[in-house]
Amino acid sequence: MYLVMGITGNVGGATARHLLKQGKQVRALVRDREKAATWADQGVELVDGDWNDATAIAAALKGVEGAFVMLPAVWAPSPDFREAKGVIANYVEALSKVVPSRVVALSSMGANRTSGIGMITSLSLLEQGFRSLTSPVAFVRAGGFFENFLFGLQAAQGGTLPVFYNPTNRKSTMVASDDIGAEVATLLTGPAWPGHRVIELGSMVSADEVAAQLGEVLKLDVKAFALPRAAWADAFQQFGVPKGHTGAAEETYESVNAGWMDLGVAGTEHIAGKTSARDVFAAARNAAKA
Repeated sequence: MYLVMGITGNVGGATARHLLKQGKQVRALVRDREKAATWADQGVELVDGDWNDATAIAAALKGVEGAFVMLPAVWAPSPDFREAKGVIANYVEALSKVVPSRVVALSSMGANRTSGIGMITSLSLLEQGFRSLTSPVAFVRAGGFFENFLFGLQAAQGGTLPVFYNPTNRKSTMVASDDIGAEVATLLTGPAWPGHRVIELGSMVSADEVAAQLGEVLKLDVKAFALPRAAWADAFQQFGVPKGHTGAAEETYESVNAGWMDLGVAGTEHIAGKTSARDVFAAARNAAKA
């Protein structure tokens, strides 16, 4: 039995799918059973609760061989990142009471740094907090998600894909959620390891390449367009980040553009992505047509 947190999201869902394909039993901690009903239909054991309840997490951990944990996405975190700190404290409390044979934690490129990384700060805090755990822990530092470009299926109809990456021909680490789920499932079920591991997951890809692959799916000539820095706040508001609270998101992309989230941090392992941006766009478009 394996515990998968965030099963109704992209990465948690991908992890569960890959575990189920291996014939493994999966358990999920969920707040809304109705939202997770399709997982129950596939044999996933649902446990009531969420990452804000250490007791519920500990109950879900009982009897599992391994656990996949992640933080909820918070695009407008408090200045002190108290949202992430609270969830991390709950995880540490639960994982100290019920100690699984291994833990895989979703992190991010850039989490080796402790400042100047915006929203990634929460994952830096996660890695720091988990260093005290007695279970073997693997931190999967994923690149930027290709799924973050899915808005382009509509926005790029005019032939332009607006991006925060500047310059657009500079490569940075990117990856598909399905590749993350596949690697997490491999870590949970594969050979055991002692202590802590850090896996950099993804491949070096430019915004220009993503735009070109989007164009192949749309059958258009699509070019990436770097949004002017002064336009970032308004752009993030259009994505749903509240006005006046876009600073963390802006700082994240500033750090990406500065090259702080590239491959090759000392002491890490590297796993290349297998899924292209083209694959992600095509799958999403086919799903929308179904």
